[in-house]
Amino acid sequence: MYAKNSNTVPDTVKVQSDKGSLRLQFSTRYNPVFGGKRKYQPLGMKDTPENRLKSEAIAYRIENDLLHPDWIQLFDPTFAKYGLKSQYAALQLAAPIPESEPEMTVGAMWEDYLVWKQKRVEATTYRSRYEGSYLNLIKGLVWNKKTQTFTDTGAGLFDTHLSSVNVEKWFEDSCGCLRLNRQTIAALSEAFIYLQSQGKTKLTKNPFVLDNKTENKTDVYKSTINADGTEREWWDVPDDESDNDERDRRSFSKADMVTIIDAFYNHKNASPRELAPLVEFRFLTGCRSGEAFALRWRDCFRGKEQNNIVFSRSYDGQVKVTKKTKTGDIRIFKMYPKLRDLLLRIKPVDAKPNDLVFTKLNGKSWCTNEVHEKWYGRVLKRDETEYHYPGIVTQLVDDGLIDGYLPFYNCRHTFISLQAHAGTDLFLLATACGNSVEVIQKHYLGVNPDVSFTDIF
Repeated sequence: MYAKNSNTVPDTVKVQSDKGSLRLQFSTRYNPVFGGKRKYQPLGMKDTPENRLKSEAIAYRIENDLLHPDWIQLFDPTFAKYGLKSQYAALQLAAPIPESEPEMTVGAMWEDYLVWKQKRVEATTYRSRYEGSYLNLIKGLVWNKKTQTFTDTGAGLFDTHLSSVNVEKWFEDSCGCLRLNRQTIAALSEAFIYLQSQGKTKLTKNPFVLDNKTENKTDVYKSTINADGTEREWWDVPDDESDNDERDRRSFSKADMVTIIDAFYNHKNASPRELAPLVEFRFLTGCRSGEAFALRWRDCFRGKEQNNIVFSRSYDGQVKVTKKTKTGDIRIFKMYPKLRDLLLRIKPVDAKPNDLVFTKLNGKSWCTNEVHEKWYGRVLKRDETEYHYPGIVTQLVDDGLIDGYLPFYNCRHTFISLQAHAGTDLFLLATACGNSVEVIQKHYLGVNPDVSFTDIF
């Protein structure tokens, strides 16, 4: 029967054998309709293979009518519509047939899941992924960097009932990169499994399984397609970088770096000037933004010669949490003259070990959004008109003083690129920046056309 093969419809009508004769058994949810008792309807047929098939067909038609939204018009309580003899059509309705409750929406499932998931992941991961990128993709929202607003693509799943989910179509229509789409589906799958464990769904099949999107793990020599549409051969090992900031390894030129630093130090307003030391520090160390936000004076001038900086923590201003570094490692950064001079110049006479190195004028720590506003600018919308107020770096681009715009995060890649091309030991550079020699060789060091092989015999 249809009910037995479906993962969305409960067993409503079953065919049973009673003392050699066939009968229909109605689901217990129809008990109120039949006066509080389970209803059995005799069919007037012996239990034979041929009659069993006929009975299954009758049950299928009755079930489809009962489950239809217009069941009152479709269902025939005399059973004449289904070909039964009148002497067996004794069904008397004591109450209206109850409508089946629809499955909850994907959004309701997700919100229920978040309550459980929040206690099992780091606060920053929960905020950025589960309340951020995953939820936005489920809702079909795309972030517009220029306008700093979300746009609804219409491809969201949030208001879709679980019984109506077409994950294959959503996977094709969704606007995220391939990696993010898969991660979101994996999270949705876990949310559904949690829902099942709570007994809050009648579905038996997980709707968030991409049966035809599984990777062929047997063909190890098969190429794969990257998120940007480029092809990657089997021998090309992907970098272990999980976010766009790390994957975008573009860098400023040395001249542009100097221009940017000078623009912050010499700005007419105090707000950009207070950010200048942090900007210079990131260009001189290549540390990640959160690591600079969390740096304290006790982390500087470490070691026997007081010549090291220790990066052991990272600050996330969105959730106001200080945690381990991105990789979980504690890194030792060896200072050099220009970096040492910067720290000595900005260190207050009365600085305490636990004081933050980089703060705003009010003494509070920086966060990514505040830096972005100084770096890129702001976009405001009034009466359907957008107004862009450029930041320091955006203005430099508009004035033609630097080659192009890059985010604040790319101070890191500028440092790594300039140091690598200057001949700095790659192992020292990789260790100090929390990277790998392989990544530096692959992404920061191009082939020098002036270099050739040396005769070895």
